[in-house]
Amino acid sequence: MKGLYCRAAASDAQPKFVIQEATLPEELGSHQVRVQVKACGLSPLDLKLLADVGIQRDLIPVGREVAGVVLQVGPKVSFFQPEDKVVVQKPEKLSSVCAAASLRDGLCAYTALHTHARIAAGHTLLVMDGGSSFGLMCIQLACYHGVKVLTTSHSPQDHTFLEQLRPSVGVQDPLVARVIQVYNGSSDLLPLVLEETGGLGVDIVIDSGVRLQDEEEPEAMKLHPHKHDIISVLGVGGHWVTSHQDLQLDPPDCRLLHLKSASLSFLNPEVWTASSAQQGRYLHILRDIVEKMSTGVLRPRPEEAVPLYEATVVMETVQRQQKKKAVVQL
Repeated sequence: MKGLYCRAAASDAQPKFVIQEATLPEELGSHQVRVQVKACGLSPLDLKLLADVGIQRDLIPVGREVAGVVLQVGPKVSFFQPEDKVVVQKPEKLSSVCAAASLRDGLCAYTALHTHARIAAGHTLLVMDGGSSFGLMCIQLACYHGVKVLTTSHSPQDHTFLEQLRPSVGVQDPLVARVIQVYNGSSDLLPLVLEETGGLGVDIVIDSGVRLQDEEEPEAMKLHPHKHDIISVLGVGGHWVTSHQDLQLDPPDCRLLHLKSASLSFLNPEVWTASSAQQGRYLHILRDIVEKMSTGVLRPRPEEAVPLYEATVVMETVQRQQKKKAVVQL
């Protein structure tokens, strides 16, 4: 059996990815399940996080967002049986590629909106980069709960796609209320959000990255809002969910958050597997995500699958953030 691995590298070097034969035990443990993987989603690997929790190996397995078929179960496993199609338990009409491509982003969206922001009908939400897989999941999950959604577009293609999610004349469904262009160098985020919310600001902001300084930055970072702009668009009692693990707030930023009685939380999807106390809730979330995908509540953008022999090249582009998501089909 072959698998995709990350080869350990110096902290300042780009990691290398290799396809290598993997050795599996002939006998399963009492609580183990053996799965034949049909599709696997590839997302950037957080090597710093792995080092922080003490996981340091020459070869690190890549790709945990899998969908496949159960081949064998241990003697004490009761929930799964051989030939079950699984992500958690996968509905028949949901393809393995779709499930593998969407599972992590669905988990992130669920965590951001439910665990951190505690969304409710009537809230107003600003999603940065709504055309990304994660952003789209946030939009669809929020709309399902009756939340008014504003979003930003990072390219003309994304803008066209997101405009299709806006309600037609006479349609009252809670879809995307406004799509704000940020790829053309515009800095109109704050006035447009305040215009859409009657000057009150939004209840929740979910970012996809944050600019910390005004100095020269890579072109890709210029699409992200400045931290002060995010705080400024928050309404009184608002909540900011950030994926920026190195976020730094200056005293004026903290003062503005204090004046608004606003709050900030960090989105780390790995937290669900960091503690065994969270396993029950984690499984509940995964089942709910898969169910919502099977019923059409969550509809990810189609992702073209690649064969295993292309996985090393594709994973390198994902790791460098040149491609946000990839799926390997086996």
